[in-house]
Amino acid sequence: MRWQGQQLGVDDAAALPGLERMDGLVRSVTTPEFADMTFHEVLCKSALNRVPGASAMPFDWTVNPYRGCGHQCVYCLSPDTLIMRADGRQVPLSAIRIGDVILGTEKGSTYRRYVPTTVQAKWTTRKRAYRVTLGDGTEIVASGDHRFLSDRGWKHVIGAMNGRDRRPFLTPANRLMGFGVGPPREFPKEDAEWKRGYLTGMIRGDGMIFRREYDDGRRVRAIHRFRLALADVEALDLSRALLSELGVETQTRPFAVGMGRRPMTALHTAKARNVDLIEAHTEIPSPRSSSWMAGFLAGIFDAEGSCSRGIVRISNANPQILDLIEEAARALDFDVVREPARENGVRSIRLRGGLSARQRFFQLTRPAITRKLELAGASVKTSSDLRVLSVDDLGYDIDMVDITTGTGDFVANGVVSHNCFARKTHEYLDLDYGADFDSQIVVKINVADVLRTELRRGSWAREPVMLGTNTDPYQRAEGRYRLMPDLIGALTENATPFSILTKGTLLRRDLPLLTEAAQRVRVSLAMSIAVFDDALQNAIEPGTPSAEARLETVRAATAAGFRVTVFLMPILPHLTDSIPALDDALARIRAAGAARVVYGALHLRPGAKQWFLQWLEREHPHLVSSYRGLYPGVASQAPKAYRTWLGRRMQPLLRMHRLDGWDEDDHPRGRPQPGLAARSAGQVVAPRGLGPVRGTGGTASTRPRVAPASEPTLF
Repeated sequence: MRWQGQQLGVDDAAALPGLERMDGLVRSVTTPEFADMTFHEVLCKSALNRVPGASAMPFDWTVNPYRGCGHQCVYCLSPDTLIMRADGRQVPLSAIRIGDVILGTEKGSTYRRYVPTTVQAKWTTRKRAYRVTLGDGTEIVASGDHRFLSDRGWKHVIGAMNGRDRRPFLTPANRLMGFGVGPPREFPKEDAEWKRGYLTGMIRGDGMIFRREYDDGRRVRAIHRFRLALADVEALDLSRALLSELGVETQTRPFAVGMGRRPMTALHTAKARNVDLIEAHTEIPSPRSSSWMAGFLAGIFDAEGSCSRGIVRISNANPQILDLIEEAARALDFDVVREPARENGVRSIRLRGGLSARQRFFQLTRPAITRKLELAGASVKTSSDLRVLSVDDLGYDIDMVDITTGTGDFVANGVVSHNCFARKTHEYLDLDYGADFDSQIVVKINVADVLRTELRRGSWAREPVMLGTNTDPYQRAEGRYRLMPDLIGALTENATPFSILTKGTLLRRDLPLLTEAAQRVRVSLAMSIAVFDDALQNAIEPGTPSAEARLETVRAATAAGFRVTVFLMPILPHLTDSIPALDDALARIRAAGAARVVYGALHLRPGAKQWFLQWLEREHPHLVSSYRGLYPGVASQAPKAYRTWLGRRMQPLLRMHRLDGWDEDDHPRGRPQPGLAARSAGQVVAPRGLGPVRGTGGTASTRPRVAPASEPTLF
């Protein structure tokens, strides 16, 4: 495997998209074998991490050679995809920067609503390109892994009904949520014609030109005045700049307004030449180009337009101006209607077509006043024809961009688009679906040397050390970096017992070394296998080895002389907690030669919880209410009633399969605790929020079964 690296500086933010500043960065490496990943090689300052005594983690010391894990899919879009900013303007994805405030969505009591959200990360990858075409002509180029919000939940661009690629995917029966951007089109440019149209709309809508002659007794004097007064500085600044391009220099002064009105500022000039230029420049041309009409609509909207409750209106009392607004709107393919006159004679031209028409109006005309464009707070409703017409494989790879936002989504080409969740650190997830940035892996290339130095300190008491907490030490990158052999050697040389928890089959490579180390120190091995159903495993842990592949690794470790523990966790309510599912899992674990099982119910820590509930809503929407009952508010742990119920279900099965096993609750620090109070036998009762439970009652073990004291334990 050929690795191609590039030298990057620590302060090069563009080279480290989405990651916090990393001291000790040596280089960032990409390779064709890991086309969607970048490996950031760093020199770490410490290797041993102390777990606070109050922590619920079942270990005191950890070593993590990696931060990040390559298990999760990358959700990415073409760089020219239009992203909706919080100010209502759309910009290409390539122009988005970390820290920008864009538009995401948030589920409310009745509707999902658009809300501002911050871009927390941005990175690039190279992926196969697929074009999604919608009924209104909207086109989006994305990777097959990307997800969009449809009327039937989140769906990937491509997938399958069964097999390894089974996952929800877009079909012609789906309709995406949002407003779309319509078919690709050539939008009028902000050229000289647009600028002339803007000034015409602005000045004829809200400006004043005054000419008068009077005799002062000595001679006839001519007065020439131009004034444009606005409360919104954006439109005023644009008008000043466009007038300056004409050679018209203006002065600025406060403009007196009545009580209760916003302060206004006025541009003015009293030079005859300037007023002549302004009058000539704002004459209605014939014929009128599309650029002029787009500029005119932008100017007249900034001057006298409104967008209240999502409805675009432009008001005026001059019939000629009203006719011109209608003409320009219809020439640009907008559906407008003239509303009845008010008592003061003012009439409004109203834009029809809902949110999609509104956004196309703003995108095409480009008015200057931001406050009139804001979309935050509006409901996510689909009035456009956003039916999926086709998903076409373009047959080639392109460079794509992905961003992470605070809401977990954003608006791309007018439809709600999923993104990768950013967690500020690469924290271990109970589902171990992957780390924060699955395409950005931090590799501590000197971790073994630093560990040796720390273990040689006189203060080191040779306490047990755990490997495999935040991220898997035997993820695919370990095949290249080979950090684990040196870490095993450092721990063995310094007589430090250690345990390894992994779901990676690469553990088999180091079994000879681990066997040798076990002659000198206590070595414990554990394999994490949460899901034994291939389809469910592929959906929830798509980048991990299959359960059978991990069981083969358990067999190999057992044959090498280790009493292997299998972590059957997390157990997922309603998904993997049935008696047939648990019985099948334990039978296969026992057949592989494992000696012990540690089991536990699903935890949903912050970050993981939001992701999991959205996954559940997409994959198993009928279970969402039950899960919200089990994990209300900020609760991360399943309620005690469910855990007790699960223990009563598990214990008879463990005895039947002759497996030592314990619930994680029974051993909060991961160590056997004699003298635990006996659980009373009783009928299995479904805890509140779980719903009906199928199964039979049973008795609980009087206490967890543990390995003999002479044998090594996991921790």
